[in-house]
Amino acid sequence: MYAVIKTGGKQYRVASGEKLKIEQIPAEVGAEITLDQVLVVGQGDAIRIGTPLVADAVVKATVLAHGRHDKIRIFKMRRRKHSQKHQGHRQNYTEIRVEAIVDGAAAPVSD
Repeated sequence: MYAVIKTGGKQYRVASGEKLKIEQIPAEVGAEITLDQVLVVGQGDAIRIGTPLVADAVVKATVLAHGRHDKIRIFKMRRRKHSQKHQGHRQNYTEIRVEAIVDGAAAPVSD
């Protein structure tokens, strides 16, 4: 069973037991969170597509860690003007493990 969730302005395809890094959310390490913005739920050939969200479908996950991604270096230069600009950025993230996908029409499944 898989689901497509929306969090932090991005969409992720997730399955039970999978680890992923999402935009930072305010939750303690070890806490269980519920992601309720589920766009698609599928199992085999059966697919439920929401308009825009699937009713009564949630994804339960556990927060594993918080951290920061690698530095992205931004370099801007104007040629022949002797003008350069250096900048760096590190985005915060929350690492989660998907525990179960609960579909409102079916029983909870945790593979």
